Amino acid sequence: MNQAQQELTDTILEEKVLEFIKVVVIDKFAFLSREELEAMLNLDSLKQSKVYQEAKEEGKEEGSLLTKLKAIPRLLKLGLSVEQIAESLELDVETVRNNTQQ
Repeated sequence: MNQAQQELTDTILEEKVLEFIKVVVIDKFAFLSREELEAMLNLDSLKQSKVYQEAKEEGKEEGSLLTKLKAIPRLLKLGLSVEQIAESLELDVETVRNNTQQ
């Protein structure tokens, strides 16, 4: 049991250390493409890293919000109320109001 717990801890620690190293490398070699980094570090796939997955998810969320914000003026022109727009775009009313004044 103790050996299993030690191996689990070692595995988790190893993953954390590798994740940290990847973050540092990505930061220091920001000018390289993903493919160049993968080749340089002999990685199977950078896409499997937590950093990549988190960045990808953040990008999706930001893109989704920007798309919704761009739709607000068009929906206003169609005659929808601020409340209707907020409901249909799943945004809060204040966000819609703030973006109608721009």
